[in-house]
Amino acid sequence: MQKNWQIGSLFGIPLFLDPLWFVVLGLATLNFGLAYQQWGNVTAWSAGLVMALLLFTSVLLHELGHSLVAQSQGIKVNSITLFFFGGITAIEEESKTPGKAFQVAIAGPLVSIVLFLLLRLVSNVIPDTTLLTFMVRDLARINLILALFNLIPGLPLDGGQVLKAALWKLTGDHFQAVHWAARSGQILGYSAIAIGFALDFFTRELLTGLWILLLGWFGIRNANRYDRVTTLQETLLKLVASDAMTRDFRVVDTDQTLREFADLYLLESSSPHVYFAAADGRYRGLVKVDDLRTTERSQWETQTLQSIVYPLTTIPTVSESTSLAEVINKLENEQLPQITVLSPAGAVAGVIDRGDTIKCLAQKLNLRITDAEIKQIKEEGSFPPGLQLGVIAKSV
Repeated sequence: MQKNWQIGSLFGIPLFLDPLWFVVLGLATLNFGLAYQQWGNVTAWSAGLVMALLLFTSVLLHELGHSLVAQSQGIKVNSITLFFFGGITAIEEESKTPGKAFQVAIAGPLVSIVLFLLLRLVSNVIPDTTLLTFMVRDLARINLILALFNLIPGLPLDGGQVLKAALWKLTGDHFQAVHWAARSGQILGYSAIAIGFALDFFTRELLTGLWILLLGWFGIRNANRYDRVTTLQETLLKLVASDAMTRDFRVVDTDQTLREFADLYLLESSSPHVYFAAADGRYRGLVKVDDLRTTERSQWETQTLQSIVYPLTTIPTVSESTSLAEVINKLENEQLPQITVLSPAGAVAGVIDRGDTIKCLAQKLNLRITDAEIKQIKEEGSFPPGLQLGVIAKSV
C-alpha cells in the first residue's frame, strides 16, 4: 500500500509527501528548465529545479492559510500533504457556522493572491533582462493561477467550499449545502474530462489534455466522496443506540459459584461472550470471563460471581436514545471493545460494538457487507482503515 512520507511539521501540523509528488517535481523541473534554456544548460536546469520547489512552497503556503484559520477556530489540523495534484489539508472536523467555514475556505486563495501581488511588486524593481525577473514573474503567475483555479465553485476545490458555505448560510441546511456543492464538483469534473478528450482529439495537445482529464477524474472522485460521507453523517444523526444494539448477551445468577458459572456457560460452544449478573430481579453488573483466570481454582467452589461483578455504574454505558454518532465516538475515544446500552429504567437493554454499528449503517444505506466481514470487525475491535468512521462521526 502506498504510504506518505513525513518530512517535518509546521505550527504543530505534520507535513507529508505523497510518493507521486516526485513525478510532478520532475515534470515541473523539466518544464521550467526548457523555458530557461537561453541562460545556458546548467543555469536553466538549476533554475528549473528551484522553480519546481518554489511552486510547491506556494502550494504549502496556500494550505497553511487554510490550516492556520482552522486552528484559530479551535479545529485540529491532522496533516498537510503535498501530492500529485498539489496539496490537501486534513482537518479533524467542520467549522461550526457557515461564516467560519467560509473563512477557512477562502484563506488559501487569499494567501495565493497576496503572494501574487508581492511577487509582482518585486518583479517591478529588478532589471527586466535577468533570469531572476523571469522566475519571479513566473512564480507570481503560478500563484494567481493557483488562486483562480481553486476558486472554481465545485468540491473538492476551495471554491466548492465557499459555495458550500454560501448555500449553508442561505438554506440553513449544512448537509444539503454539501450535496449541492458536491454535485457542482461532479459536473465540473465530467466537463474537465470532456475538455481533456477534446484537446487530445482535436488539437493533439496530448499532455495538456491528459492533465485536464486527470484533474477531472480527481475532482469527480473526491466530490463523490464528499457526497457519500455527508449521506453517512446524515444517517448517523438519525440513528440511535437502540437501532444498532444486539441482545447477544446472557443474564446469569449473581449467587452462582464460579465453578457453576464455568460449567453451565463457558463450556457451551455457542455461548455469548457477554454476561450480566442479576439477583432479585435487578442487574448487578457485568461479568468479565477473563477475571476467572486471575482467581485461584481452589476458590471457584466457594466464591460467587458477586465477587467479580463490575457494577453498571462503573462500566461504559449509553442510553437507548443516545445518537449512534456519540456511540461511535465513545468506542473510538475510549478504545472500548463494546458498550452496554441501558433502558430508561436502568436495566440492560443490549450491547453494541463496532461490528453492530457497521451492520446497522449497511442496512440503512443498502450497502453490501457479509457476516464474515462483520465478524472480523467484531474480533479485531476496529473499524476498517478506509472507512474512518470515528473521524466521520466526530464531525457531525
